[in-house]
Amino acid sequence: MANENGQTDQGQDKPAPTQQNDANTEQKPRSKLPLIIAGILLVVVVIAGIIYWLATMGEVSTDDAYTDGNAVSMATNTSGYVTALYVNDNSYVHKGDLLAVVDPRANEAQLAQAQANLQLANANLTAAQVNLREEQVRAPAQLETAQAQLAQAKAQLLDAQRNYRRQLSVDQRATAQTDIDQSNTQLASAEAQVKQADANLKTASLVQDNIDTAQQQVAQREADVAQAQANLRAAKTALSYNYIRAPQDGWITKRNVQLGTYLQAGTQIFYIVTKDFWVTANFKETQLAHMKIGDKVTMGIDAYPSITLHGHVQSIQQGSGAVFTAFPAENATGNFVKIVRRVPVKIVIDSGMPANMSVLPYGISVTPTVHE
Repeated sequence: MANENGQTDQGQDKPAPTQQNDANTEQKPRSKLPLIIAGILLVVVVIAGIIYWLATMGEVSTDDAYTDGNAVSMATNTSGYVTALYVNDNSYVHKGDLLAVVDPRANEAQLAQAQANLQLANANLTAAQVNLREEQVRAPAQLETAQAQLAQAKAQLLDAQRNYRRQLSVDQRATAQTDIDQSNTQLASAEAQVKQADANLKTASLVQDNIDTAQQQVAQREADVAQAQANLRAAKTALSYNYIRAPQDGWITKRNVQLGTYLQAGTQIFYIVTKDFWVTANFKETQLAHMKIGDKVTMGIDAYPSITLHGHVQSIQQGSGAVFTAFPAENATGNFVKIVRRVPVKIVIDSGMPANMSVLPYGISVTPTVHE
Protein backbone atom coordinates (compact mmCIF):
# COMPACT_ATOMS: atom_id res chain seq x y z
CA MET A 1 0.00 0.00 0.00
CA ALA A 2 1.01 3.62 -0.58
CA ASN A 3 0.98 6.09 2.23
CA GLU A 4 -0.12 9.60 2.08
CA ASN A 5 3.16 10.72 0.62
CA GLY A 6 2.78 8.22 -2.16
CA GLN A 7 5.42 5.75 -0.85
CA THR A 8 4.90 2.07 -0.51
CA ASP A 9 4.92 0.65 3.01
CA GLN A 10 7.25 -2.38 2.68
CA GLY A 11 7.32 -3.15 6.38
CA GLN A 12 3.81 -4.50 6.33
CA ASP A 13 4.87 -7.54 4.22
CA LYS A 14 7.08 -8.94 7.12
CA PRO A 15 5.38 -9.42 10.47
CA ALA A 16 7.41 -8.14 13.37
CA PRO A 17 9.07 -10.85 15.55
CA THR A 18 7.40 -11.48 18.81
CA GLN A 19 8.55 -12.99 22.12
CA GLN A 20 6.37 -16.06 21.53
CA ASN A 21 8.24 -17.04 18.33
CA ASP A 22 11.60 -16.75 20.13
CA ALA A 23 10.46 -19.07 22.87
CA ASN A 24 9.32 -21.71 20.39
CA THR A 25 12.69 -21.60 18.67
CA GLU A 26 14.68 -22.14 21.87
CA GLN A 27 12.55 -25.09 23.00
CA LYS A 28 13.06 -27.14 19.71
CA PRO A 29 15.18 -30.36 20.58
CA ARG A 30 18.58 -31.08 18.82
CA SER A 31 19.11 -34.22 16.59
CA LYS A 32 20.82 -37.26 18.34
CA LEU A 33 21.74 -39.05 15.09
CA PRO A 34 25.43 -38.00 15.06
CA LEU A 35 25.91 -39.28 18.59
CA ILE A 36 24.29 -42.58 17.74
CA ILE A 37 26.50 -43.00 14.65
CA ALA A 38 29.60 -42.14 16.66
CA GLY A 39 28.66 -44.67 19.33
CA ILE A 40 28.09 -47.39 16.77
CA LEU A 41 31.46 -46.68 15.14
CA LEU A 42 33.19 -46.78 18.51
CA VAL A 43 31.62 -50.13 19.32
CA VAL A 44 32.62 -51.51 15.89
CA VAL A 45 36.20 -50.32 16.34
CA VAL A 46 36.43 -51.86 19.81
CA ILE A 47 34.98 -55.17 18.60
CA ALA A 48 37.32 -55.20 15.58
CA GLY A 49 40.27 -54.47 17.84
CA ILE A 50 39.34 -57.32 20.16
CA ILE A 51 38.90 -59.71 17.24
CA TYR A 52 42.25 -58.66 15.76
CA TRP A 53 43.99 -59.03 19.10
CA LEU A 54 42.53 -62.49 19.60
CA ALA A 55 43.48 -63.49 16.06
CA THR A 56 47.06 -62.23 16.29
CA MET A 57 47.88 -62.80 19.91
CA GLY A 58 49.90 -65.92 19.01
CA GLU A 59 51.76 -64.39 16.03
CA VAL A 60 55.36 -63.19 15.96
CA SER A 61 56.96 -61.25 13.16
CA THR A 62 60.31 -59.71 12.27
CA ASP A 63 61.77 -57.55 9.55
CA ASP A 64 65.25 -59.00 10.11
CA ALA A 65 64.82 -61.72 7.50
CA TYR A 66 66.11 -62.39 4.02
CA THR A 67 66.11 -65.04 1.32
CA ASP A 68 68.86 -67.60 1.52
CA GLY A 69 69.95 -70.68 -0.42
CA ASN A 70 72.75 -72.83 -1.75
CA ALA A 71 75.43 -70.90 -3.60
CA VAL A 72 78.18 -73.24 -4.83
CA SER A 73 81.60 -71.60 -4.91
CA MET A 74 83.43 -72.74 -8.03
CA ALA A 75 87.24 -72.72 -7.95
CA THR A 76 89.91 -74.19 -10.17
CA ASN A 77 92.05 -77.07 -8.91
CA THR A 78 94.89 -76.46 -11.35
CA SER A 79 96.96 -73.56 -12.63
CA GLY A 80 97.05 -72.18 -16.14
CA TYR A 81 95.46 -69.86 -18.65
CA VAL A 82 91.74 -70.00 -19.41
CA THR A 83 91.60 -71.17 -23.02
CA ALA A 84 87.80 -71.47 -23.30
CA LEU A 85 84.87 -69.89 -21.45
CA TYR A 86 81.31 -71.03 -22.11
CA VAL A 87 79.27 -69.03 -19.57
CA ASN A 88 78.36 -65.43 -18.95
CA ASP A 89 76.90 -63.51 -16.02
CA ASN A 90 73.54 -64.88 -14.80
CA SER A 91 73.45 -67.61 -17.45
CA TYR A 92 71.65 -70.83 -16.47
CA VAL A 93 73.63 -74.07 -16.55
CA HIS A 94 72.78 -77.73 -16.05
CA LYS A 95 74.66 -80.34 -14.09
CA GLY A 96 77.61 -81.64 -16.11
CA ASP A 97 77.77 -78.68 -18.50
CA LEU A 98 81.30 -77.61 -19.50
CA LEU A 99 81.82 -74.10 -18.11
CA ALA A 100 85.48 -73.30 -18.75
CA VAL A 101 88.76 -74.91 -19.85
CA VAL A 102 92.18 -74.26 -18.32
CA ASP A 103 95.14 -74.96 -20.66
CA PRO A 104 95.34 -78.81 -20.54
CA ARG A 105 98.56 -79.45 -22.51
CA ALA A 106 100.82 -80.13 -19.51
CA ASN A 107 98.38 -82.59 -17.97
CA GLU A 108 97.76 -84.21 -21.35
CA ALA A 109 101.52 -84.92 -21.60
CA GLN A 110 101.50 -86.44 -18.12
CA LEU A 111 98.54 -88.60 -19.10
CA ALA A 112 100.37 -89.86 -22.22
CA GLN A 113 103.43 -90.69 -20.12
CA ALA A 114 101.30 -92.52 -17.56
CA GLN A 115 99.66 -94.55 -20.33
CA ALA A 116 103.09 -95.51 -21.74
CA ASN A 117 104.34 -96.53 -18.31
CA LEU A 118 101.28 -98.71 -17.85
CA GLN A 119 101.89 -100.44 -21.17
CA LEU A 120 105.53 -101.09 -20.19
CA ALA A 121 104.48 -102.44 -16.81
CA ASN A 122 101.95 -104.77 -18.46
CA ALA A 123 104.62 -106.02 -20.86
CA ASN A 124 107.03 -106.72 -17.99
CA LEU A 125 104.27 -108.52 -16.12
CA THR A 126 103.53 -110.72 -19.12
CA ALA A 127 107.21 -111.63 -19.42
CA ALA A 128 107.42 -112.45 -15.72
CA GLN A 129 104.33 -114.66 -15.96
CA VAL A 130 105.80 -116.50 -18.93
CA ASN A 131 109.07 -116.94 -17.04
CA LEU A 132 107.17 -118.36 -14.07
CA ARG A 133 105.41 -120.94 -16.21
CA GLU A 134 108.73 -121.87 -17.81
CA GLU A 135 110.43 -122.11 -14.44
CA GLN A 136 107.71 -124.39 -13.16
CA VAL A 137 108.63 -126.79 -16.01
CA ARG A 138 112.35 -126.05 -16.29
CA ALA A 139 113.29 -126.45 -12.62
CA PRO A 140 112.05 -130.05 -12.22
CA ALA A 141 113.56 -130.95 -15.60
CA GLN A 142 116.92 -129.50 -14.58
CA LEU A 143 116.79 -131.53 -11.40
CA GLU A 144 116.18 -134.72 -13.32
CA THR A 145 118.96 -133.85 -15.76
CA ALA A 146 121.39 -133.16 -12.92
CA GLN A 147 120.50 -136.44 -11.28
CA ALA A 148 121.09 -138.31 -14.54
CA GLN A 149 124.38 -136.52 -15.11
CA LEU A 150 125.53 -137.40 -11.62
CA ALA A 151 124.64 -141.05 -12.18
CA GLN A 152 126.47 -141.04 -15.47
CA ALA A 153 129.51 -139.38 -13.89
CA LYS A 154 129.53 -141.94 -11.11
CA ALA A 155 129.35 -144.76 -13.68
CA GLN A 156 132.23 -143.27 -15.59
CA LEU A 157 134.17 -142.90 -12.33
CA LEU A 158 133.53 -146.50 -11.46
CA ASP A 159 134.76 -147.59 -14.89
CA ALA A 160 137.84 -145.40 -14.57
CA GLN A 161 138.58 -146.85 -11.13
CA ARG A 162 138.40 -150.43 -12.49
CA ASN A 163 140.59 -149.57 -15.39
CA TYR A 164 143.09 -147.91 -13.06
CA ARG A 165 143.17 -150.87 -10.69
CA ARG A 166 143.52 -153.22 -13.64
CA GLN A 167 146.54 -151.33 -14.90
CA LEU A 168 148.11 -151.48 -11.45
CA SER A 169 147.39 -155.18 -10.90
CA VAL A 170 148.98 -156.55 -14.10
CA ASP A 171 152.64 -157.19 -14.52
CA GLN A 172 154.46 -154.09 -15.57
CA ARG A 173 155.94 -156.06 -18.41
CA ALA A 174 152.43 -156.64 -19.74
CA THR A 175 151.48 -152.94 -19.86
CA ALA A 176 153.05 -149.68 -20.79
CA GLN A 177 153.57 -146.64 -18.63
CA THR A 178 151.51 -144.69 -21.12
CA ASP A 179 148.48 -146.83 -20.40
CA ILE A 180 148.96 -146.42 -16.68
CA ASP A 181 149.19 -142.63 -17.04
CA GLN A 182 146.13 -142.59 -19.28
CA SER A 183 144.07 -144.59 -16.80
CA ASN A 184 145.20 -142.26 -14.02
CA THR A 185 144.10 -139.26 -16.05
CA GLN A 186 140.74 -140.85 -16.82
CA LEU A 187 140.24 -141.56 -13.12
CA ALA A 188 141.00 -137.97 -12.14
CA SER A 189 138.69 -136.67 -14.89
CA ALA A 190 135.90 -138.99 -13.79
CA GLU A 191 136.27 -137.87 -10.20
CA ALA A 192 136.08 -134.21 -11.33
CA GLN A 193 132.98 -134.90 -13.40
CA VAL A 194 131.34 -136.52 -10.38
CA LYS A 195 132.07 -133.45 -8.28
CA GLN A 196 130.73 -131.14 -10.98
CA ALA A 197 127.59 -133.25 -11.46
CA ASP A 198 127.07 -133.30 -7.69
CA ALA A 199 127.34 -129.50 -7.57
CA ASN A 200 124.91 -129.18 -10.48
CA LEU A 201 122.53 -131.49 -8.65
CA LYS A 202 122.64 -129.34 -5.53
CA THR A 203 121.83 -126.28 -7.63
CA ALA A 204 119.07 -128.06 -9.50
CA SER A 205 117.64 -129.34 -6.24
CA LEU A 206 116.44 -125.80 -5.40
CA VAL A 207 113.33 -126.34 -7.51
CA GLN A 208 110.85 -124.65 -5.18
CA ASP A 209 113.23 -121.81 -4.46
CA ASN A 210 113.58 -121.10 -8.17
CA ILE A 211 109.81 -121.22 -8.62
CA ASP A 212 109.30 -118.92 -5.63
CA THR A 213 111.78 -116.45 -7.10
CA ALA A 214 109.86 -116.42 -10.37
CA GLN A 215 106.62 -115.92 -8.48
CA GLN A 216 108.13 -112.98 -6.59
CA GLN A 217 109.12 -111.44 -9.88
CA VAL A 218 105.52 -111.78 -11.05
CA ALA A 219 104.28 -110.16 -7.83
CA GLN A 220 106.74 -107.31 -8.30
CA ARG A 221 105.57 -106.77 -11.87
CA GLU A 222 101.96 -106.84 -10.70
CA ALA A 223 102.82 -104.13 -8.17
CA ASP A 224 104.43 -102.12 -10.97
CA VAL A 225 101.22 -102.45 -12.98
CA ALA A 226 99.10 -101.36 -10.01
CA GLN A 227 101.34 -98.34 -9.46
CA ALA A 228 101.18 -97.47 -13.15
CA GLN A 229 97.39 -97.75 -13.07
CA ALA A 230 97.27 -95.45 -10.04
CA ASN A 231 99.51 -92.97 -11.82
CA LEU A 232 97.23 -93.15 -14.84
CA ARG A 233 94.15 -92.46 -12.70
CA ALA A 234 95.96 -89.55 -11.07
CA ALA A 235 96.88 -88.18 -14.49
CA LYS A 236 93.29 -88.50 -15.69
CA THR A 237 92.05 -86.77 -12.54
CA ALA A 238 94.56 -83.97 -12.99
CA LEU A 239 93.46 -83.56 -16.60
CA SER A 240 89.80 -83.47 -15.56
CA TYR A 241 90.58 -80.42 -13.42
CA ASN A 242 91.34 -78.52 -16.61
CA TYR A 243 87.71 -78.94 -17.67
CA ILE A 244 85.46 -77.15 -15.19
CA ARG A 245 81.94 -78.57 -15.19
CA ALA A 246 78.77 -77.62 -13.34
CA PRO A 247 78.12 -79.77 -10.25
CA GLN A 248 74.45 -78.68 -10.07
CA ASP A 249 71.80 -76.82 -12.00
CA GLY A 250 71.79 -73.10 -11.34
CA TRP A 251 72.70 -69.58 -12.38
CA ILE A 252 76.22 -68.21 -12.82
CA THR A 253 76.78 -65.37 -10.34
CA LYS A 254 79.73 -63.12 -9.46
CA ARG A 255 81.86 -64.25 -12.38
CA ASN A 256 85.40 -62.91 -12.08
CA VAL A 257 87.15 -64.84 -14.85
CA GLN A 258 87.72 -63.90 -18.47
CA LEU A 259 89.08 -65.69 -21.51
CA GLY A 260 92.87 -65.66 -21.18
CA THR A 261 92.94 -65.10 -17.43
CA TYR A 262 95.79 -66.88 -15.65
CA LEU A 263 94.44 -68.84 -12.69
CA GLN A 264 96.25 -70.20 -9.70
CA ALA A 265 95.02 -73.44 -8.15
CA GLY A 266 92.27 -72.63 -5.69
CA THR A 267 91.20 -69.35 -7.33
CA GLN A 268 87.47 -68.72 -6.93
CA ILE A 269 86.03 -67.93 -10.37
CA PHE A 270 82.23 -67.71 -9.87
CA TYR A 271 79.24 -69.00 -7.92
CA ILE A 272 76.42 -71.26 -9.04
CA VAL A 273 73.16 -70.24 -7.37
CA THR A 274 70.89 -73.30 -7.22
CA LYS A 275 67.11 -73.48 -7.21
CA ASP A 276 67.05 -74.50 -3.56
CA PHE A 277 66.18 -71.46 -1.47
CA TRP A 278 64.54 -70.61 1.83
CA VAL A 279 64.13 -67.71 4.23
CA THR A 280 66.44 -67.11 7.17
CA ALA A 281 64.64 -65.04 9.80
CA ASN A 282 66.48 -63.69 12.84
CA PHE A 283 63.86 -63.62 15.58
CA LYS A 284 64.46 -62.16 19.00
CA GLU A 285 65.05 -64.70 21.72
CA THR A 286 61.90 -63.45 23.45
CA GLN A 287 59.84 -64.51 20.42
CA LEU A 288 60.96 -68.14 20.37
CA ALA A 289 58.38 -69.15 22.99
CA HIS A 290 55.66 -68.39 20.46
CA MET A 291 56.93 -70.71 17.70
CA LYS A 292 57.83 -74.32 17.11
CA ILE A 293 58.95 -76.45 14.21
CA GLY A 294 56.12 -76.90 11.73
CA ASP A 295 54.32 -73.62 12.46
CA LYS A 296 52.76 -71.95 9.43
CA VAL A 297 54.36 -68.76 8.15
CA THR A 298 53.17 -66.01 5.82
CA MET A 299 55.76 -63.75 4.25
CA GLY A 300 55.76 -60.45 2.46
CA ILE A 301 58.60 -59.50 0.13
CA ASP A 302 59.85 -55.93 -0.09
CA ALA A 303 60.96 -56.36 -3.72
CA TYR A 304 57.62 -57.86 -4.79
CA PRO A 305 54.81 -56.30 -2.71
CA SER A 306 52.13 -58.18 -4.63
CA ILE A 307 53.53 -61.61 -3.67
CA THR A 308 52.61 -63.33 -0.41
CA LEU A 309 54.50 -66.52 0.30
CA HIS A 310 53.35 -69.35 2.54
CA GLY A 311 55.71 -71.72 4.29
CA HIS A 312 56.55 -73.38 7.59
CA VAL A 313 59.28 -73.32 10.19
CA GLN A 314 61.70 -76.11 9.32
CA SER A 315 64.35 -75.65 12.01
CA ILE A 316 65.64 -73.31 14.68
CA GLN A 317 69.38 -72.82 15.01
CA GLN A 318 70.82 -74.15 18.26
CA GLY A 319 72.55 -70.94 19.20
CA SER A 320 72.24 -67.23 18.62
CA GLY A 321 74.17 -65.50 15.89
CA ALA A 322 76.46 -63.88 18.46
CA VAL A 323 77.85 -67.29 19.49
CA PHE A 324 79.17 -68.14 16.02
CA THR A 325 80.83 -64.83 15.21
CA ALA A 326 84.58 -64.66 14.72
CA PHE A 327 84.96 -62.78 18.02
CA PRO A 328 82.06 -63.73 20.33
CA ALA A 329 81.34 -61.42 23.23
CA GLU A 330 82.94 -62.35 26.55
CA ASN A 331 80.30 -61.40 29.09
CA ALA A 332 82.43 -62.54 32.01
CA THR A 333 84.76 -59.57 31.66
CA GLY A 334 84.03 -55.89 32.28
CA ASN A 335 80.58 -54.42 32.77
CA PHE A 336 77.74 -56.58 31.50
CA VAL A 337 74.96 -55.02 29.45
CA LYS A 338 72.11 -57.32 28.58
CA ILE A 339 71.35 -57.38 24.88
CA VAL A 340 68.42 -59.24 23.39
CA ARG A 341 69.93 -61.88 21.13
CA ARG A 342 68.56 -63.03 17.80
CA VAL A 343 68.32 -66.65 16.73
CA PRO A 344 68.23 -67.67 13.03
CA VAL A 345 65.12 -69.61 12.03
CA LYS A 346 64.95 -71.49 8.73
CA ILE A 347 61.62 -71.11 6.93
CA VAL A 348 60.84 -73.29 3.90
CA ILE A 349 58.59 -71.98 1.13
CA ASP A 350 55.51 -74.15 0.50
CA SER A 351 53.44 -72.05 -1.91
CA GLY A 352 52.85 -68.58 -3.24
CA MET A 353 55.56 -68.40 -5.87
CA PRO A 354 54.29 -67.03 -9.20
CA ALA A 355 54.31 -69.40 -12.15
CA ASN A 356 56.89 -67.28 -13.99
CA MET A 357 59.38 -67.36 -11.06
CA SER A 358 61.27 -70.42 -9.86
CA VAL A 359 63.54 -68.76 -7.34
CA LEU A 360 63.96 -65.44 -5.55
CA PRO A 361 67.24 -63.53 -5.54
CA TYR A 362 69.28 -64.36 -2.48
CA GLY A 363 69.58 -61.73 0.23
CA ILE A 364 66.43 -59.70 -0.42
CA SER A 365 64.36 -58.56 2.56
CA VAL A 366 61.38 -60.58 3.73
CA THR A 367 58.90 -59.94 6.53
CA PRO A 368 57.73 -63.29 7.91
CA THR A 369 54.88 -63.78 10.37
CA VAL A 370 54.77 -67.06 12.29
CA HIS A 371 51.33 -68.29 13.28
CA GLU A 372 51.38 -70.27 16.49
